[in-house]
Amino acid sequence: MTHADISVVLPVHRGVVPAHLERALRSIAEQTALPREVILVEDGPLDSGHDLAIRRVRLPGLKRIRLEVNQGAGVANQAGLEAASSTWIAKCDADDVNVPDRFERQFAVVTETGAELCGSAMLEFVGAESDVRNYRATPLTHEAIVRRLPVNNPINHPTAFFNREVALRVGGYPEWRYMQDYGLFMRLVFGGARMVNLPEPLVLFRSGEQFTRRRRSTGVRQCERHVQRSLHELGFVSAPRMWFNLAWRLAFRRLPAPILALVYKRMLSQSASPHRDLSRRKMRGAIPAASPPERSTNFQ
Repeated sequence: MTHADISVVLPVHRGVVPAHLERALRSIAEQTALPREVILVEDGPLDSGHDLAIRRVRLPGLKRIRLEVNQGAGVANQAGLEAASSTWIAKCDADDVNVPDRFERQFAVVTETGAELCGSAMLEFVGAESDVRNYRATPLTHEAIVRRLPVNNPINHPTAFFNREVALRVGGYPEWRYMQDYGLFMRLVFGGARMVNLPEPLVLFRSGEQFTRRRRSTGVRQCERHVQRSLHELGFVSAPRMWFNLAWRLAFRRLPAPILALVYKRMLSQSASPHRDLSRRKMRGAIPAASPPERSTNFQ
């Protein structure tokens, strides 16, 4: 069987539910365009349940990289990026679900357009994959992505499909425990990489209370400072804009979890996505025609 010139980079840590990891891995093994290799970065020791989940799925060119202690997403993703051998990197999360033709679709787009990065929209779900809550949109064109960059992250990281050599040339992921993807994307834009996002959701993103708690954690608030400092140092924002961004984003993060979840939904949600039926069809009936998902921008 022919495999595409794609390396999947998928970090996993002990906090991931083994059943969720297995579902994520199966969504990779069932792609219409299989990757050449899957780089599984174990960010600290895993449990026996994780090992069993990994063994249950037949993955092409599986490479397991073991980090002795948990070092966070920045270090783990960079380790996977450096270990990969393909031209293209498909970033995947350990508890999300990729639609069956995600890699095929994105590989075709970067080939046709010459873009160095292709992302897409996502559908957020809670619990069962049929319980879709939001359509997380992103700006579509390179110009719109650059305009969004000083405000918030313009790429849904679990959907990112990018050129490995270009990413390494600009320094790859910063060693941040959180929001390391934002750091990579601003480095890519600063380095002249061309980007595009697709309006169709190619990933089902697992959301819920844990997602909200993580977004208001002390570690995330600390990384907000790294992000704003980097935006200023690379010339994307002025000093006054940097301090303004930092003030309102930190205030947002400090809201109590229930209020944060409500504000997140009310402030960022818009109309239902016209692409939801397409995604349901792609998931082969995994998402039945229930209540329509809402549309949201990407706030990390």
